[in-house]
Amino acid sequence: MSIKLQTQSYLTFKLQNELFAINVGDVLEILEMSPITKVPKSPAFMKGVINLRGNILPVMDARNKFAMPDAQFTIDTCIVVLNIDSGKEPLLVGAIVDSVQKVIDIPDEDIQVSASMGAMYREDFITGIGKVEDNFVMILNIDKVFSADDVYAITES
Repeated sequence: MSIKLQTQSYLTFKLQNELFAINVGDVLEILEMSPITKVPKSPAFMKGVINLRGNILPVMDARNKFAMPDAQFTIDTCIVVLNIDSGKEPLLVGAIVDSVQKVIDIPDEDIQVSASMGAMYREDFITGIGKVEDNFVMILNIDKVFSADDVYAITES
């Protein structure tokens, strides 16, 4: 009997100097920054909405979700369009990140769950920490970071 080891592909991106990853199966596309229409009375992390091929796309600031300081947008700043599991229907949301890095493969055995991350980030936001070359990559649970409740809060404003 042989044991087949699983390897997952992740899109990596930066916020400040931290490296994060999202399973590529949850990423639909990457957009250049475009004008964002603010929505009155929306939470601080909710930057507003954009037009995505005739559909309204709520856009959240990933830095704000992680309580990081605001930063000026640069040429590398972009919006990652994610497919969030709302428990009902698929839900699309845009996440502003400082820069997208690359797609990497991380074998499951190279991902560790770290309870100590709860001091910096909410435990349910991080599914694990992967080691890639000399870098640690925080693997996000996007269904928790960018929850359906967050999106409904803006669409119902």
